[in-house]
Amino acid sequence: MNKIFKISLISALAGFLFGFDTVVISGADQQLQNLWNTSDLFHGTFVMSMALWGTVLGAIFASYPCNRFGRKNTLIGIGFLYLISALGSGLAIDVYSFSFFRFIGGIGVGASTIAAPTYVSEIAPADKRGRLVALYQFNLVFGILIAFISNFLLKDFGAQPWRWMVGVEAIPATLYLIGIVTVPKSPRWVLFKKKDLKLAQIIFKEINGEELGDSELSEIQVDKDPGKEKPLFSKTYRFPIVLAFLLAFFNQLSGINAFLYYAPRIFETAGLKESAALLSSIGIGATNLIFTLLGLYLIDRVGRRILMIIGSIGYIVSLSLVAVAFIEGWQGISIPAFLFLFIASHAIGQGAVIWVFISEIFPDNLRAQGQSFGSSVHWVLAALITLVMPIALSAFPNPGYVFLMFAVMMVFQLIFALFVMPETKGVSLERLSKLLTQ
Repeated sequence: MNKIFKISLISALAGFLFGFDTVVISGADQQLQNLWNTSDLFHGTFVMSMALWGTVLGAIFASYPCNRFGRKNTLIGIGFLYLISALGSGLAIDVYSFSFFRFIGGIGVGASTIAAPTYVSEIAPADKRGRLVALYQFNLVFGILIAFISNFLLKDFGAQPWRWMVGVEAIPATLYLIGIVTVPKSPRWVLFKKKDLKLAQIIFKEINGEELGDSELSEIQVDKDPGKEKPLFSKTYRFPIVLAFLLAFFNQLSGINAFLYYAPRIFETAGLKESAALLSSIGIGATNLIFTLLGLYLIDRVGRRILMIIGSIGYIVSLSLVAVAFIEGWQGISIPAFLFLFIASHAIGQGAVIWVFISEIFPDNLRAQGQSFGSSVHWVLAALITLVMPIALSAFPNPGYVFLMFAVMMVFQLIFALFVMPETKGVSLERLSKLLTQ
């Protein structure tokens, strides 16, 4: 188990860079708009959401390198994308070069949401798969926390603090690259793509200390039978596709990415000064980390579906309170406190579940493609919401109405979790494939 944990943790560090890259822009948000004197529409499109459009591209096409070159090689390529993006963004000479390098980093983010969960799900034993894949989410929120702390520490550093905020990502990107070259290939990928049983057995034994058992090997062999292969978008895989779509859809309609990208601005709207807003953002990151750890502990114990139900109820309560607090003009700590509850609800529910669940519900030969589909839905919506958020915050007389809309969407997520979503904990990947495609 120590070997599996180490490998899973190293590959999940792609999630740390994902979290850091996604949120680090929040500290530079208003600095960049003031520097280049851009409109809300231009700022939202070319500065704040450009990385997310790269993420969409990475999510859509990452299944190809994952299948063609393998999960490990794809993860190595992702590390280089992060490194190039960090250095290029920090040294950007204008808004267009900045947006270009943010786009490059976004491709890395999108590809990591395919490659890392797919890789870990394929090396993990069924009874520990949830927590090992969820290490990706843990690293993601840890990256978010470090980005918030980094932004706060660098807010007055140098003549243009934003350069240091976005450029410092080159350090963890380099460390990730050093680590990822040491992990083995996915034994399932070697088996279904390279058709090399001997090498797959060697890798599996290296990871687990024992060879694939006859029953598990039989399940994998049947699951990769060419006679059973059909395109992803066929009637056979209709239910997994619907599950992946709805989970990703509701994840973004909670407003989580919109809030993380614009946390300091939202806190300032609530009456906090700039320094206090950045400091409150650190509290958001810490809350996210603590409740992600709780989700990590519970995901293989109570299951994915129960966590989704708990998180949905928390979303509805917290988002409704935020909406009322803004609309009624409550002052003091009420809005930050309710937003902390919102983050806690996300971390223990959707945050802990999404990448685990989507990586489980498709068969071996289509796992990367299925993960790509779910991730693409997630990132298209994230990009659209992030693009329009500055306009919404300016256009609405009160941001409370935006949060009220998110609260309504979470009522529908609760219905999905209660009546549609199946439980996947403790079931082998091949067994799940049979159960969800019959």
